[in-house]
Amino acid sequence: MTHHGLYRLRVAATALAVVAIVALTGRGQETVAAESKPGDISIEAPWSRATPGGAKVAAGYLTIKNAGASSDRLVSATADIAETTEIHQMSMTGGMMKMRQVTDGVGVPAGGTVALAPNAYHLMFLGLKKPLKEGETFSGTLTFEKAGSVAVSFAVRGVGAAAPDAGAEHHH
Repeated sequence: MTHHGLYRLRVAATALAVVAIVALTGRGQETVAAESKPGDISIEAPWSRATPGGAKVAAGYLTIKNAGASSDRLVSATADIAETTEIHQMSMTGGMMKMRQVTDGVGVPAGGTVALAPNAYHLMFLGLKKPLKEGETFSGTLTFEKAGSVAVSFAVRGVGAAAPDAGAEHHH
């Protein structure tokens, strides 16, 4: 066998060994694609409405963007102004608006966006520790299945406030 032939045989054997290691350990492209980094998730425009004195609940809204190559899921949230924070969904059933707690989280598709907005998915702040006043802010944490915890700061808008871009044209 020529020197060139032996070289090609060694290269082929090395390539075969790498393929075998990848197959046996499961460390291939699939593993990389399934991972999510905290930097893949970004939160835009977190806000809540001001509450009247004595109110014990409020809602929180925001937009979640996933720049990653795999989906993720918002699984829980906390807010420093409430005893408990839950993920809820509003829906219309037989002409009646219904609200229910979402216990399995909210999926955020790879390369996609999910809006938590009035009359849709939203956060419910239960057991408010004080009224929310327009112009103030409060802190919270969103926890994702893959990306982990993301700190957010909610802006408190007026009592009847609509979504920040409500009525505005949306461009991609």
